[in-house]
Amino acid sequence: MIFEEFKTIVEDKFPETTADQMEQFRRMEGLYREWNSKINVVSRKDIDELYRHHVLHSLGIAAYLKSEMPDVYDRMRGDGPFALSEPLKILDLGTGGGFPGIPLAVLFPHASFTLCDSIGKKITVATEVSKGLELRNVKTVNARAESLPETFDYIVSRAVTSLENFMPWVKGKYAEGILYLKGGDLAEEISTAMAKFRMRKGSVHVWPISSWTSDPFFETKQVIYIEK
Repeated sequence: MIFEEFKTIVEDKFPETTADQMEQFRRMEGLYREWNSKINVVSRKDIDELYRHHVLHSLGIAAYLKSEMPDVYDRMRGDGPFALSEPLKILDLGTGGGFPGIPLAVLFPHASFTLCDSIGKKITVATEVSKGLELRNVKTVNARAESLPETFDYIVSRAVTSLENFMPWVKGKYAEGILYLKGGDLAEEISTAMAKFRMRKGSVHVWPISSWTSDPFFETKQVIYIEK
């Protein structure tokens, strides 16, 4: 997927995206190619499909919010009655080179993003790309989630581990919910996590990204939303 294809999709799905935001999306590819040549965090195959496999996939979380939680979507954007509201605090845990946090930070400039990863070289890439995009709503942290002293409104993440492993890392770290990108058949994984952590019935929602886009790449990709 080249940038022009990505641009057409974003203009259709998120028509409120500004020209400045679109320019940030455009500059993303060059920055990732530059930094990936120095510190390899994205495979060669994936760097050639940056917009489909990484940027658009990250925006699946925004698509879920817009479809299922429009008030939160508007709070993230600072739209309407939320223009003067306190920015929501978002933790991207296991961000790697900056996904899903950096694309979401571009789309949601009113929200405050902390990108966290325990691997230093990955955080270096995320830091330099966010600087190159002049993202004022992003800070990066080389740490484990357990060591972070603050609480966030939402946690976002992309398939860093199973939910059974993930939930202890974020215990006490979020006030409203978790938005987790994962693929495949998740029924058993969710059932195991719900039983182990005594999560209440109806608190876990699974939303297929294929309901938002017909691109075959997203056929098995899902957004899992876990309520507090």
